[in-house]
Amino acid sequence: MKDVVRFLQEVQFELGKIAWPSFNELVGSVIVVLILVFIFSIYIGGIDVIFYTLAGRIF
Repeated sequence: MKDVVRFLQEVQFELGKIAWPSFNELVGSVIVVLILVFIFSIYIGGIDVIFYTLAGRIF
């Protein structure tokens, strides 16, 4: 049981060392990720349509 308590104390100590992002940094990062996901999904969807059209003409 002492090992578990010691482990949890060490975890708490290590979590205190983390430089957590501010709320504004978090929101900015989320917005960038959502924009990139949107752009890549349009890109991959476009490639899918092109290959679907080419496959339809071949077969």
